[in-house]
This record gives sequence, C-alpha cells and structure tokens, in this order.
Amino acid sequence: LDWKNLAFGYVTTDYRYVSNFKDGKWDDGVLTTDPAVNINECAGILQYCQEVFEGLKAYEHADGSIVTFRPDLNAERMFGSALRMEMPPFPKDRFIDAVEQVVKANAAWVPPYGTGATLYIRPFMFASSNVIGVKPAQEYQFRVFVTPVGPYFKGGVKPISICVSDFDRAAPRGTGFIKAGLNYAMSLHANVTAHANGF
Repeated sequence: LDWKNLAFGYVTTDYRYVSNFKDGKWDDGVLTTDPAVNINECAGILQYCQEVFEGLKAYEHADGSIVTFRPDLNAERMFGSALRMEMPPFPKDRFIDAVEQVVKANAAWVPPYGTGATLYIRPFMFASSNVIGVKPAQEYQFRVFVTPVGPYFKGGVKPISICVSDFDRAAPRGTGFIKAGLNYAMSLHANVTAHANGF
C-alpha cells in the first residue's frame, strides 16, 4: 500500500472478531478470515434498524509499538448505546479484548509511523434474528473489523463554507446521544443537499 496517499476507505484485512448472542448469552467469540455477514431477509437489523457501532484507531509509535486511544471510553459508549436500543450490551472488558485481538492479528496492516495513516477499528453490533413485529430481536452479532485509512480530511482541516438547515438529525429525548446507524442515516439528506448547493 502507498501509506502516505491512502484514502479514508475500506480495505479488506486478514482477520475480524465475531461473537453471537443467543439463548440469553454471548458466546466466546472467534477470530475469522471471512468478512461476509450472512443474515435472513427478516433480520432485526434490516426490519427495525437495531444496530450500534463505534470507531477508534490504532497507531504505530516511533518505537514500533502499536497503541489505541481510550478504547475503554468506546466500550462504555457502546454499552450505553446498546441499552438505549434494547440490545444486550457486549461486556466492556470483552470489547477491549476483542479490539486487542483484531489489532494484533492485523498488525501488518497498521500503517508505519510518520505516514499520517492509521488503522481504523470498527466495532459494531446488530440484531441478527428474524423479527416481523415491532419488538427487540432475540439474537445479536457483535463484530470488529479493521481497515488502514488515510486522514479523514485529506491535507488537514481547512476553512469551509457551510449552510445551516432545518433538518433534524436527532429529535429531543430521542437517540441523538448514542452512536447508532439510524442517527447517521438521518444526516445523509442534509449533507447531500448542502454539497449540491456548493457548501
């Protein structure tokens, strides 16, 4: 890879972590080389958007060591997000362990120190069992994958022109304080509209 010119995008790496919640408990979890997710058309994530996620990064230091930045806070936020979405929270200590396992297993994908690139870590959890009535699912899957990325803002943060819109990303007393895909989906229309108008 051309580490210094890496885009902020997805690159399939070698390993990811998967754990399933079934019969009231999380299984032991495993590292797998398979990036595919196989779910039924009636899975809760597809029907009622029961999903939460996190995003953090791993960096290589000048001495060659690899570190992440405050994964305990990501674990804490995901725990709270899951509770708000009526999902069984993935234990915080296991969240950190899963992140460590995936980063270690993909150490060759951590961009070299000084390139400006990082290893992006995406833990996420979704409703995997079938649900057709509006209610929480019975089964869930927790996953962690990683991908090497360049800076989110190529060339650094620069002054930009913005517009203020009347679109609501999250309603008061809604889910705006949690990290769930539904909140980000609500921002897409405003973002595309702003870009189309030159902002």
